[in-house]
Amino acid sequence: MLENIRFKDKKALIRYDLNISIFKNYDFIVEDLIPVRKVFILITNKGNKILKRLNYGVEELKFIHGGISYIRGHSFDRIFNFYLTKEGKPYVIWKKDIYCVMDLIEARESEYTNPIDVDMASKGLGELHKASEGFRYKDKIRYACGNTIDDFKRKIQEMELFRSIALLGEDRTEFDNIFLENVDYYKEQIKESIKVLDKSSFYKLCSQEDKVVLCHHDLAHHNILIKNEEAYFVDFDYSIIDLKVHDLCNFINKVEKGSAYDIEKANSIIEGYCINNELNKKELEVLYGMLIFPQDFYIISKEYYTRTKEWEYDIFLEKLIKKNDLKEDRREFLEEFKANLV
Repeated sequence: MLENIRFKDKKALIRYDLNISIFKNYDFIVEDLIPVRKVFILITNKGNKILKRLNYGVEELKFIHGGISYIRGHSFDRIFNFYLTKEGKPYVIWKKDIYCVMDLIEARESEYTNPIDVDMASKGLGELHKASEGFRYKDKIRYACGNTIDDFKRKIQEMELFRSIALLGEDRTEFDNIFLENVDYYKEQIKESIKVLDKSSFYKLCSQEDKVVLCHHDLAHHNILIKNEEAYFVDFDYSIIDLKVHDLCNFINKVEKGSAYDIEKANSIIEGYCINNELNKKELEVLYGMLIFPQDFYIISKEYYTRTKEWEYDIFLEKLIKKNDLKEDRREFLEEFKANLV
């Protein structure tokens, strides 16, 4: 069954215990199952579903379930749905592992190279955020609003740690050399990001209820599906409560890195978003501050020096070169974005 699955997905899939006892908790009969990425598609007598083994705890799952239920209760149903057990729970615990089942949305993955898909996703994101306004959870679990500046300060320290690791090696790799040649430039960008956010209305916006939403926080193209010319949102594993411009920044970064940072794409995304939501100038200024943070360079550096990804060295190097080659395009993009704020 797993012969043709990618190594990183296979490693996740072999951790599943597909014991029939799991499925006895549900009111459907499993007729077949198919591995796809890091989940299994279940062919059942009550439609196709997804079985997922979670890498986080029950309380976080309840947070996500609460957010999804809240959004659906506010007239936005283009979002995945947990299939509840016979006892009405969104999960099953089996041998200390947590499993959940979701209804499968029969749709295609969006393509960020397709401007029509990006437009539908932008409009959908505005609707999603509007429906999630007001959602909160007990004990402020996954409440990230107001943390961005401190988070960026911590990441400057992390970059210094990565520099120390790169300098320690006797046989420096090409990755090390590229990182060391550019780390100061990107550290200055983080400092600039913090400076802009400090001068902005960041903290004031965090206190305004209509600016704070349930952010998806992982708006990769495969997490936004297209069906009947509308966007559907799946996989809220990383969702948090934060400013809506946090999610918008995440989305713009995902789209822009595949288009050499075309300012018109960002303008189009914001325009599409505002069809079903609204952004004032203060929010756009905070968005600009967030966009300055060099997310791609930081992430690939962290993944390499902390080995959080089990990739071959050549993959790390290829990704770093590709991201660093966009440095000038990204600089021009940020200058144009700033000019549009005036």
